[in-house]
Amino acid sequence: MVIATKAIVLSSLKFGDSDLIVKCFTASSGLKSYLLRNILKSKKGKLKVSLFQPLTILEIEASHKNKGNLERIKEAKVYYSYQTLHTQIVKSSMTIFIAEILITTINEEAEDIDLFNFIEESLLWLDQSDKISNFHILFLLKLSIHFGFYPDTDTVEKPYFNLMEGVFQDLNADKYSERSQRVANLKEFFGIDFDKSYEINLTKIERSDLLTLLLQYYQLHLHGFKNPKSLVVLNQIFE
Repeated sequence: MVIATKAIVLSSLKFGDSDLIVKCFTASSGLKSYLLRNILKSKKGKLKVSLFQPLTILEIEASHKNKGNLERIKEAKVYYSYQTLHTQIVKSSMTIFIAEILITTINEEAEDIDLFNFIEESLLWLDQSDKISNFHILFLLKLSIHFGFYPDTDTVEKPYFNLMEGVFQDLNADKYSERSQRVANLKEFFGIDFDKSYEINLTKIERSDLLTLLLQYYQLHLHGFKNPKSLVVLNQIFE
């Protein structure tokens, strides 16, 4: 079956001397892996390596057999040309971090247009904006909506956050309950959009601590979730 769809590149891995295996989150079919033959050596082919940088938004025509094997991309072109995402050091570091998060969290070969639209709109905002220091924090929080474990904010005024239950409580119920500055900082991110996120004033340490909290939250709610390798670089960028 030949499919025309938008696709967000999550990763590319060299395979042999001349091939690439590319993972994409597609609007039509969810997560797909593609084998791009001879792309590293051929200068005349339709597909260029530059198309497959992390989080590039493409329009592709692909052959999907849907048998769990590597699929084929017949044609690809850039849907949106980033102006800053791959050239500014802070944004490029965030890009690698977010791509790793998405590789870990997305595993379904099924259409999820709400998730696709959220990721696409978030990337366009990041590319076009300057005040981005808290972008990755709010992105993680909003992303949890799509995987079904966004914190319950009905009792957000209560002091303890139970990371396992995703609720706020009056008491320190168990080892997953926490009352801390990073919990207080987390509360500031509820109910805002990216345009307002820069107004939350966090020190570098507070931002790092809050990011750690969110990653711990992901580990508790997503089986097999691992911290991105790029986390060290991202934290260094904000030091």
